[in-house]
Amino acid sequence: MSITNPPYNWPMNKTILIIGASSGIGEALARAYAHHGWQVGIAARSADKLAAIAAAFPDQIKTFVLDVTANDALDHLQHAFNTLGKVDIFVYSSGTGMANSPLDEKIELDTVAVNVTAFTRFVVAAYHYFEQKGGGQLVAFSSVASRRGDRGSPAYNASKAFESNYLEGLRKKAFRRKLNLTITDIRPGFVDTAMAQGPGLFWVAPVEKAALQIKKAIENKRAVAYITKRWFYVAKILEWLPPSLWHRL
Repeated sequence: MSITNPPYNWPMNKTILIIGASSGIGEALARAYAHHGWQVGIAARSADKLAAIAAAFPDQIKTFVLDVTANDALDHLQHAFNTLGKVDIFVYSSGTGMANSPLDEKIELDTVAVNVTAFTRFVVAAYHYFEQKGGGQLVAFSSVASRRGDRGSPAYNASKAFESNYLEGLRKKAFRRKLNLTITDIRPGFVDTAMAQGPGLFWVAPVEKAALQIKKAIENKRAVAYITKRWFYVAKILEWLPPSLWHRL
């Protein structure tokens, strides 16, 4: 079961809360929703960056400063829920990933802290929020990288696989419990943000284009969406490649 939203581009008295919205896709998505008439809550560590985004939409955007890895992160999340009054869509767009050929332990553990531990805490809190509220939509960003493990960034790929599988588990749980809850897994390929780094990048999407495709996928209640759409084919190739070939790439 899922909530039926009004048509795309129709201004409405709806509210979205985006965690990790001070830059990149999260920021672009916040601006897109504010532009189309939504009330928008944005949360991240940098108060200055959040304030700069909110200045463009002073009547629509509220800011919340939090660190997803901090012990009090969920207290700040609850404050955001309380301040906004209601949230129709929750988006976890926080994430980290670095090339790590030397297999530096700190990089691996920092990646797990944001993409696994913090992710789990936040989506569980959002799930219970919507469970008590009676419905909504929970959205999180995994990645095309979730399809296979890779030598260049083992923790990143593994953490994104965790996210995708976790979201699928929550989707099944919501279905079996007949909750009015849509769970959307956004799987971007390369997008022109600070996280896109290293040689061999291709099909790099402008961040605004990616945000608009994500917004459409959310409003169409997609379970899984590849951004941009052509990355669906890359994902399928990755899934089909036998280990004997994948290990040589």
